[in-house]
Amino acid sequence: MYNKLIDIILLLMTTNFAFSQVRPATQAGRFYEADAETLRNELASYLSAYANQPTDDNIAAIIVPHAGYYYSGRVAASAYARLNPDHHYKRIFLLGPSHHVWLDGASVNTEYEAYHTPLGDVRVDLTTAKALTKADPVFRYNPKAHDQEHCLEVQLPFLQMRFKEVPPIVPVIISTNRMDQLQSIAATLKPYLTPDNLFIISSDFSHYPSYSDAKHVDSLTCEALLSGKTDRFVRQLEANLASGTPDLQTSACGAFAIITLLEVIDDHYDIRHILYRNSGDADNDHSGRVVGYHSFAVVRKQGAFTMTDDEKRQLKDIARQSILAAFDGKDYVPQNVPEKLRTKCGAFVTLNKHGRLRGCIGHIGEDTPLADVVAEMARAAAFDDPRFPQVTRDEWDDISMEISVLTPMQRIHSIDEFTLGRDGLLIRKGYRSGTFLPQVADEVNWTKEEFFGHCSQDKAGLGWNGWRDAELYIYQAIVF
Repeated sequence: MYNKLIDIILLLMTTNFAFSQVRPATQAGRFYEADAETLRNELASYLSAYANQPTDDNIAAIIVPHAGYYYSGRVAASAYARLNPDHHYKRIFLLGPSHHVWLDGASVNTEYEAYHTPLGDVRVDLTTAKALTKADPVFRYNPKAHDQEHCLEVQLPFLQMRFKEVPPIVPVIISTNRMDQLQSIAATLKPYLTPDNLFIISSDFSHYPSYSDAKHVDSLTCEALLSGKTDRFVRQLEANLASGTPDLQTSACGAFAIITLLEVIDDHYDIRHILYRNSGDADNDHSGRVVGYHSFAVVRKQGAFTMTDDEKRQLKDIARQSILAAFDGKDYVPQNVPEKLRTKCGAFVTLNKHGRLRGCIGHIGEDTPLADVVAEMARAAAFDDPRFPQVTRDEWDDISMEISVLTPMQRIHSIDEFTLGRDGLLIRKGYRSGTFLPQVADEVNWTKEEFFGHCSQDKAGLGWNGWRDAELYIYQAIVF
């Protein structure tokens, strides 16, 4: 009897129990191969095309397509190949759109313990999934959003090929066009954006325009996404639909998931474009209607200049104190300044009154401590901007302030190295120079060429094409 009990215990210890609730592979044989060996060989061929590209442990998220592998597999593989297969993740958040049911919120799968594919089962992090539903009522579970949905399922075989052991997943379907809800979803997810978690955003891009129209529209959407700014991305989607492009149904079917990601990340991250193709490239047939596919990586900046909320508040206070002292005819010198605010970098101070510009002056050099630059530029914006009369004490209560702290300048040699909406531009030739802050792109509807042309002509006085043989520099701005 004792020996039989020992045998039973050993059997229990060595038996691999199946998960009791497993979502079946509903898209196997449709979006990807149902036979395990065939699927494994197909994925290996896609990934092998990028075998020589470096991996990056600082990737926080990727944006990948979810069409049939024949059409989009190469684009998806270009992003998955950037992931280090030896990096240990606690969990992977899968975010995508709903193709079957409108949710007016987000559905997180809290029912299934695992998702099945021909390559095996992928475990679900039910603890985290349930924690999301408790954290905010915008998260709930709607089985219809998951049962036949392909946008998350098609990502799993790539993960199974890339990682020896796939971390547990948190499957989230996002289906709401309300910005307040998307921001609420993002706020709940933001604490999970840590180096031990990975976010995968599932989205195709233009749907059903001609080949040439798809390339044009998708390039515009790409530029807007690379800016990292939600409002610019949304405006571009709206502009695309209003453009009258024939047969264009959407510019990004996963727009809500992408917007959520943009709301989660901040200036500690860079968005990098990896690859673009559309379905017309699969058969080299450019005559019909197509769907566009992009891949992107969101990468944590290493050693980049960043600022905490407290440091931003201190700079705002320095700017205010400088202007208030000037009203009394006094000079203001910042005292007891923390180390970060003694960094030598440029800054602009912008004053607005009832939403309209009231003064803006900046310094783009890297020769003065930041706190001193802000104090000086605040005074100059209030009293020395030649476009406006001096700010008076009587109107001070109606003045709002914006500070743009400039990151170190980076020399570029091609317009292709510039990202509209993310980068500021400095053009310098001889004794002439001019700059546009990154946020200028949010105020106008210019192409990159127009941005360069206006900066060259209007700011540097070099003429429309003067930038072509001038020194070009880019920088980013921490705006608050």
